[in-house]
Formats: sequence, C-alpha cells, structure tokens
Amino acid sequence: MEHLNIEGTPKTPTIKFDAVKGELLIRGRSIPENSIEFYKPLVDMLEAYTSKPLGNTKVDVQLEYFNTSSSKCILDIFKRLEVLNSNGSNVIINWHYEEDDEDMLEAGEDYQAIISVPFKMIQINEE
Repeated sequence: MEHLNIEGTPKTPTIKFDAVKGELLIRGRSIPENSIEFYKPLVDMLEAYTSKPLGNTKVDVQLEYFNTSSSKCILDIFKRLEVLNSNGSNVIINWHYEEDDEDMLEAGEDYQAIISVPFKMIQINEE
C-alpha cells in the first residue's frame, strides 16, 4: 500500500499519507470514539514504510483540537518517525497552529521536547 486516505469527519482528522512522496498530513479535529482503532491504519503503514523509507519524510500536522487518547496515538506516530529519523532518513514535522491558539502551540512544544525529530512551528494567521 503506497497511499492512505482517510477523509475527515467532525470527530476525526483527515489523514493523507503518500509513501511514494514521503508526505504525511494530519488535519482537523481528533476526538474519535476509539483513537487506537482510528490511527491503526496509519501506524501500520508507517511500520511498513520504516522498512523502506525515502531519504526525506515531511509531516504536516494541522489539528484544531485533539483529546487525550488522540495525543497518545500522535505520540506513537511521532515515535515511529523518530526511529526513521535516527536511521538516517531526514524527517521534518511541521506543527501548524493558529496565532491565538496557545494550547495547540504548547502541545507542539511538548511533543518537540519529547521527540528527537526536527520540529518546525508554523503559525497560521487567521484571515
């Protein structure tokens, strides 16, 4: 499987992973009934991708809100990316947050402190 496309809903984020380009997008709200079950296809695909990664992997996280169980799953995803990064693949995580959303900025900074993968904080200016 080279592509994973999960359309977002009011409770779940859009997830797009293109293993051919090495690009992952997680966007929207993440408050699924069962976070582990929801994120399992992505975790499984990242596991497979880790065996044959590209030289560069770009991750864009554009979440408006996520609950506690989602935060654990996101950390699991980041830990898999950390393994990729330590094995020589260049991984960059772009953490997008709205300019007045202190909580999302702090969440990104918390992940940045835990994971040894380059993090880029990107402020989205509201129109």
